[in-house]
Amino acid sequence: MALIVHKYGGTSMGSTERIRNVAKRVAKWHRAGHQMVVVPSAMSGETNRLLGLAKELAPSQQNAAYGRELDALAATGEQASSALLAIALQAEGMQAVSYAGWQVPIKTNSAYTKARIESIEDQRVRADLDAGKVVIITGFQGIDGTGNVTTLGRGGSDTSAVAVAAAIKADECLIYTDVDGVYTTDPRVVPEARRLHRVSFEEMLEMASMGSKVLQIRSVEFAGKYKVPLRVLSSFTPWDIDLAEEASSGTLITFEENEQMEQAVVSGIAFNRDEAKISVLGVPDTPGIASQILGAVADANIEVDVIIQNLSKDGKTDFSFTVHRNDYSKTIDLLKGQVVPKLGAADVVGDARICKVSIVGIGMRSHVGVASKMFRCLAEEGINIQMISTSEIKTSVVLDEKYMELAVRALHRVFDLDKDEEADSIA
Repeated sequence: MALIVHKYGGTSMGSTERIRNVAKRVAKWHRAGHQMVVVPSAMSGETNRLLGLAKELAPSQQNAAYGRELDALAATGEQASSALLAIALQAEGMQAVSYAGWQVPIKTNSAYTKARIESIEDQRVRADLDAGKVVIITGFQGIDGTGNVTTLGRGGSDTSAVAVAAAIKADECLIYTDVDGVYTTDPRVVPEARRLHRVSFEEMLEMASMGSKVLQIRSVEFAGKYKVPLRVLSSFTPWDIDLAEEASSGTLITFEENEQMEQAVVSGIAFNRDEAKISVLGVPDTPGIASQILGAVADANIEVDVIIQNLSKDGKTDFSFTVHRNDYSKTIDLLKGQVVPKLGAADVVGDARICKVSIVGIGMRSHVGVASKMFRCLAEEGINIQMISTSEIKTSVVLDEKYMELAVRALHRVFDLDKDEEADSIA
């Protein structure tokens, strides 16, 4: 008997029929002898519907009081789906009970709409599990120190599930989603992409941060920190699929130290279209310049990614960095209005039609020449590299957006990611 956490996304909970199928799947696991905790998202579209209503009624000045009510409103979506799932499980003959985040309680800070989990008490959940019940806990939400309901931001149900699994020391956390695992890259771009049977936390963290949308990045960080084995698998397989087959399906995200992992040099190709590049030209090459430029950007709550400073010439240099495309205009206006006049820089220019492509693999630590192979591959395709960023297990390049799919396909081929070799235990 194992202690298992299941997490189901909004698509899996999208109708009463789908909720019934989730209940049948959970009941199958419970009848096999496992203790079960389930963390569901709101029914698909429900959170957007609720926040849309709030937007219609919102005051012109949106402060913390407004954020509090947004969280109180948005949290009802998961409460409804959790109660419906408990009812469906009861119809399957299971003892089932649902809890809102505040009832567990899942304690968070007070950052409304983007709260962080601080602690989870497990006594109530463990008592129910010991009594033979299936426990359903709302995803995406908790309660702050003054008793206010809080939500964790987009994708927060993944984080809730992993945090609950860590708190109750679950044997595994299964994330059921609309894809059947983690792939070497997006199959819509590269049809030859293949599902990874096993991948390390470090690799998954890089893939998530580089644009892979399979898992919310905070959930991967949480799982790595607390050593919670994660499995990503499809919720659209028949609910009555053989349990042993289901339990070994999808992609297991696990620890690098696992001796069975024969590490491929490159495990996957991640990409992100939502990038924009900004360059501050003719900046005086003096100490503290980077701090003055990026400090102003950070103060405006704009996240910076790749950073490059060119070689100084005649006491001047060019300073380039990337931001999310949604922050492009805001950043340009900020730099032209506040930073350029103060620094005496020549100009600010930008390009909102770029992308970032990354190769990821823990095997890169022990292999030389991986980056040069990447650069040579892109050169042979006639693709110009605008910026480069590296870490121990990834190399990222910034390219013109029109070359993104060509670059991903070429790199996928040159690193043999389309080959499904039995000897490669992450393939």
